[in-house]
Amino acid sequence: MNELTRRLFLQQTGVNLGAVALAGLLGRGQGLAAPLAGSHWAPKAKRIIFLTQSGGPSQIELFDYKPKLQRWAGKELPDSVRQGQRLTTMTANQKQLIMPAKTRFERHGQSGATISEWLPHLGKVADELCFIKSMTTDQINHAPAMTKFLTGHQIPGRPSMGAWSSYGLGSPNKDLPEYLVLISKMKRGSDQPLYDHYWGSGFLPSQHQGVKLRNAKDSVLYLRDPDGLPPELRRGMIDGLGELNGMRLEETGDPEIRTRIQAYEMAHRMQTSVPDLNDLSDEPESVFEMYGPDSRRPGSYAANCILARRLAERGVPFVQLFHPDWDHHSRLSSWCTARCRDTDQPSAALVMDLKERGLLEDTLVIWGGEFGRGVAGQGKWDSPEGGRDHHPRCFTLWMAGGGVQPGITYGATDDFSYNVAKDPVHVRDLHATVLHLLGVDHERFSHRLQGLDYRLTGVEPSRVVDDILL
Repeated sequence: MNELTRRLFLQQTGVNLGAVALAGLLGRGQGLAAPLAGSHWAPKAKRIIFLTQSGGPSQIELFDYKPKLQRWAGKELPDSVRQGQRLTTMTANQKQLIMPAKTRFERHGQSGATISEWLPHLGKVADELCFIKSMTTDQINHAPAMTKFLTGHQIPGRPSMGAWSSYGLGSPNKDLPEYLVLISKMKRGSDQPLYDHYWGSGFLPSQHQGVKLRNAKDSVLYLRDPDGLPPELRRGMIDGLGELNGMRLEETGDPEIRTRIQAYEMAHRMQTSVPDLNDLSDEPESVFEMYGPDSRRPGSYAANCILARRLAERGVPFVQLFHPDWDHHSRLSSWCTARCRDTDQPSAALVMDLKERGLLEDTLVIWGGEFGRGVAGQGKWDSPEGGRDHHPRCFTLWMAGGGVQPGITYGATDDFSYNVAKDPVHVRDLHATVLHLLGVDHERFSHRLQGLDYRLTGVEPSRVVDDILL
């Protein structure tokens, strides 16, 4: 006899999933479609836009102002600060000579947030932002660190945060996938890989994986019908396939067959919804001016921010943007400033745009990368060619809207931006907090696989960061 998943059992026995877990919690009224029961709470965030900055933005240059570093310029990092912490092979054999920030900082808004001069537009929305300056992780290289940042585990194979959201909460929009991924098309190209498992579904049904929109004429392949194919013939073919797959589903109980049926139906609906979504011709000139000069270039980070707002308006619950090349091992002053020019104005515009449209209150915007950068210079600390190596012990992330307190800074690092000095926030704590804002108790949100109950936050201790919540 085939083993049925709990979800399939409930579907076949006619039990409403909403009766099992939070009926009517979200717009589509099914509540948590996950294998757990219990009383949760109304969500403060109905959707998430995750502005993923891949490569490790330097908190020292962008947000974590450390004026005392000037006195340490060119001196070796004290052992009492380093505490024997691991370095990558790129800097392990060189002296750890301190390189002060290569930028100036200013205070902004009533909150007095310290933000780099390289991010002037973000400073204008400082009072809408919640900065977490005490983020920490335990992975020092890009792929495992980003994998942990997005899936809760450093080894590929676990569901991404967006997949967990899709699995548990679904979407009120039936014409678009529940989880969409946008990757910036860089002007100069990028040699930094972005792996599919960053937005994968892992061991969850594959319908919950992120759907990547391509930076091309056809943003989703194979949606368009061949020339001359009547719509009614396509509809009949899908109905026939659905009937055959339904018969097979009854025989085997394989949830992936249900995924296949849903995929055909979704693709059919996306034939009309996706072209309309990508057509920005109905956006007024003021929107392009707000998002900056790069916003008219298809596939740019700025254009993707506009697209993310359009997706939020259409009820897509999880949109993830990836912007690569924050890996500042050399030429930090030119490399980091280029990424700031790419992202500063569009990120700030997205926050303002969502607020003006009444969407920010229940849209959680997250900006951050997988780790930060170290205080020691890589190469010659006083050279224009100098850069910074990876640093997992502390980095900065900001959030806005969706139930997060605006205009606050949480946590702090030491005088070298090397260790967390106050209120550490591990990536597991970030996951727990995001789920909490979505109305989910991370300790009761799990998926059983091979006798184990897997959670996004894993088995190690994690907490909701209550102090940043409204």
